[in-house]
Amino acid sequence: MTDDAMETAILELLETRRPGATICPSDAARRVAGDDPEAWRPRMDDARAAAARLVGRGEVVITQRGDPVDPELARGPIRIRRIHEEQAPEDE
Repeated sequence: MTDDAMETAILELLETRRPGATICPSDAARRVAGDDPEAWRPRMDDARAAAARLVGRGEVVITQRGDPVDPELARGPIRIRRIHEEQAPEDE
């Protein structure tokens, strides 16, 4: 499975959610690897890395406790949310 498959899974899952809703990286790992925990759990790092690449392209934001976080600094559970035009970060 390619990195593109994980990125695609994240984006497809987010498309099925209402605006502002989040997914867990495990949702994408399951979509790519299947529901067997022995198959998807090893793909969690791949899912987090795919989410970080999508953050870098401005397509998603990674959150912890509802607040955006830098993917490089995030430790522990994260959520992934699509950036919609009305949610795009403002220029500082």
